[in-house]
Amino acid sequence: MSESMIVLGAVLPVFALIAVGLLLRRVAWLTPEADQSMLRVNINLLFPCLIIDAALGNPAFSQWRNLLLAPLAGFATVAAGMLLARWAWGRRGAKNRRVASTFAVTTGIYNYSYVPIPLSLLLFPAGTTAVLFLFNVGVEFAMWTLGVMLFTGAAPGRDWRKLLNGPLVGILLVLLLNGLGWQHSLPAPVITGIRWLGQCAIPISLLIIGAVVADHWHEFGGNWGWRTIGGAALLRLLLLPLLFLLLARWLPASNDLKRVLVLQAAMPSAMFPIVMSRHYGGDPPTALRVVLGTSLLGLLTIPLWIHFGLRLAAVPVRW
Repeated sequence: MSESMIVLGAVLPVFALIAVGLLLRRVAWLTPEADQSMLRVNINLLFPCLIIDAALGNPAFSQWRNLLLAPLAGFATVAAGMLLARWAWGRRGAKNRRVASTFAVTTGIYNYSYVPIPLSLLLFPAGTTAVLFLFNVGVEFAMWTLGVMLFTGAAPGRDWRKLLNGPLVGILLVLLLNGLGWQHSLPAPVITGIRWLGQCAIPISLLIIGAVVADHWHEFGGNWGWRTIGGAALLRLLLLPLLFLLLARWLPASNDLKRVLVLQAAMPSAMFPIVMSRHYGGDPPTALRVVLGTSLLGLLTIPLWIHFGLRLAAVPVRW
């Protein structure tokens, strides 16, 4: 089987589960009242378990290049994307700050968890997924600092507390256990339970994403905003991936971090800025256009960028 078909086969189930979540919302099997409790369990329990299962005793978590460079690369790539998107929107001469900030944040933040984590688990060694979680620490930091600043026009202030979340606690716990040499001291039943809980994280997340898309679909208001979608696709799916891949090629990073950069280069826009735009006074229809436009086009571009990126970054591939 060709590499492109392997990647496409890994991508399609992700979007299929999102479609299932949308359908479940439409038939009222997954109600809006359940969203908050499901998200709380997912973020504070299931994702930390997924991190512990992937990273406990993993040598990739002990390499200084990964511990230092992965979060820095996560922050830098998101910051560069948001600032470039904000500059590009300003070149259009548009004056609406709410729309401009929403376009910048939504275009700049790539899908850093729900799509790349299952792809990493399917395509790459376990060390790559462990480094992906470290990388995402930097992404989260950029999202809750620079992203909030763009939405509100002010310093994030009290919202810095959102940085202390379940996944970060899971990472810190793994670093502690690995550092103390206790990575093999947990009883087998505990390890099995953690693995089972971690395996639930991605499917539940994708179902929730589908439900959120169903909730916001009506906000298009009959206006698809093709210029917005086209501009976001040009940046998120063409220009920014090239910059990511050049970074992967020349950064003195481990092969696991290079794979993470290739994987993130291929990603469409993240879903969560739809929620952020509503909470921080942005423009949810603009966020939805960017997310849906880049995600649908991503079905075509994700396999191509991963296929091309692994070669450009000169990363060994073991399918």
